[in-house]
Amino acid sequence: MSTLKEIEAALPKLSDRELKQLAADLDNLFRQRKGANIYHDTYGDVTEADVILSAERAFLDYDRDEEKNAGGQAR
Repeated sequence: MSTLKEIEAALPKLSDRELKQLAADLDNLFRQRKGANIYHDTYGDVTEADVILSAERAFLDYDRDEEKNAGGQAR
C-alpha cells in the first residue's frame, strides 16, 4: 500500500482538531515550497489557477454584456 493510500485511509479517523492541524501543516508546506499560491488567509488559498479562472469569467461576462449592449452586433 502506498503512503498516500494510507493517509487517505486514516483521514476519516482524525478528530476535527487533528484535521485542522493537518490542514495548517499542508498550507505551511505549500508556502515553504513556494507553490502557485498567490494569497493565503483564514478562508484558504488563492492560486494562480483561481485568478486565471476568475479573470476568464469576468472577461466572458464583460464580452456578453458588451454584445448585449451593442444589440448583438459585432464591432
